[in-house]
Amino acid sequence: MSDMIQRLRERRANVWEQAKGLADKAAEENRAFSAEEQGTWDALNEELNKLDERIKSAIDTAQRSKDADDAFNRLTTGKGAGQGGGQGGAGGSGGGQRGVGGQGGQVPQDQSELRAWMRGEGGGRFFDVKPAGPIDFRSLTKGTATAGGNTVPTSFYDRLIAHLIQTSAILQSGATVLNTDSGETIQVPKTTAHSTAALVSEGGTIGTSDPAFGQIPLGAFKYGALIQVSRELLDDTGVDLEGYLAMQAGRALGNAFGAHAITGTGTGQPRGVVTDATTGVTGGTGVTGAFTADNVIDLFFSVIAPYRRSPAAVWMMADSSIAGLRKLKDSTGQYLWQPGLQAGAPDMILGKPVIMDPNVAAVGLSNKSVVFGDMSQYFVRLAGGGIRFERSDEFAFNSDMVTFRALMRADGALVDLTGAVKVFAGGAS
Repeated sequence: MSDMIQRLRERRANVWEQAKGLADKAAEENRAFSAEEQGTWDALNEELNKLDERIKSAIDTAQRSKDADDAFNRLTTGKGAGQGGGQGGAGGSGGGQRGVGGQGGQVPQDQSELRAWMRGEGGGRFFDVKPAGPIDFRSLTKGTATAGGNTVPTSFYDRLIAHLIQTSAILQSGATVLNTDSGETIQVPKTTAHSTAALVSEGGTIGTSDPAFGQIPLGAFKYGALIQVSRELLDDTGVDLEGYLAMQAGRALGNAFGAHAITGTGTGQPRGVVTDATTGVTGGTGVTGAFTADNVIDLFFSVIAPYRRSPAAVWMMADSSIAGLRKLKDSTGQYLWQPGLQAGAPDMILGKPVIMDPNVAAVGLSNKSVVFGDMSQYFVRLAGGGIRFERSDEFAFNSDMVTFRALMRADGALVDLTGAVKVFAGGAS
């Protein structure tokens, strides 16, 4: 897997060099792209985007494989991946767990029974396996275990969180996340003005200057998704299907909350970072809302130094905006956009990471198409222990369907409105 990721990254670097050469040629000849060059440029940018998706997918697949191996090993040997088991023969004698024999904690031969148990069947043969760490089991129906009382292990919760982060650029960007057990409204205190000092003459009266404070309320809006699967399909497919369902549910919750985290109004939904951010730069007229290299540099410096120097300072924009920004150069002829060529390294603009979010508006008249600032000042509140992923065998009893539901209660708001995050707004005409 690592070899494939490396090959994809090398291909990505080659594609970028081709695109850069095309732009350099047009710039040297002081002309716009020809129709053929524009088509080539668009194709190269499309390939860059597809390579980005393939690289992210490959990294995600490798991580899911590792997580699945770890979870399977914990359930069968009581140890995580890479940990050896105790000495023992068949049946786990010599200190091994039940159903675990031989050296190194080998997997029991009858894996079909474990798969059946994870689908909610059987009498609990594997319940006496002792995991190395705690496993969170939830009751999914009101009936008895043999009538459909099934459990969902922690591995489902981990997958939901992983896909939620990948979907929502706000969480990926380093937003401050507050986890609370209950969902009552909480107030986040903040400062709105600092004290100021002034020269005072000898014996003169010292002026009063008190700091000002405010509060940002964070509630708990509920997001939900319901998925129904036939019993036959679930029985035939096994554990992998349930993992896929968990992934889909996580994406659904992430898409719903992620959209509000960018442009939510705050009325019956979270307040988005673009909604609360101030405008740092407004574009010129006659360019249908497009930005220039100078606009991007001005936006960078419109955020005050403590915030733009923060490790959580990032750029956010839509794919189409990123494609346009790749063409821009500064006054020295250097591209503003610098691709991340090493494993795990993000693309950069002026030394800060670039994150794509489809919920940020595309370039257009008066559109807020580029976001920059310290995203740690955007607070996300997750209530009730985060995401719930639950199963019921009885909800659709008459159609013999197994029902899965994913629920999340969340809110979000930018707590510093003094300029921690700024946006570029396109010209109005």
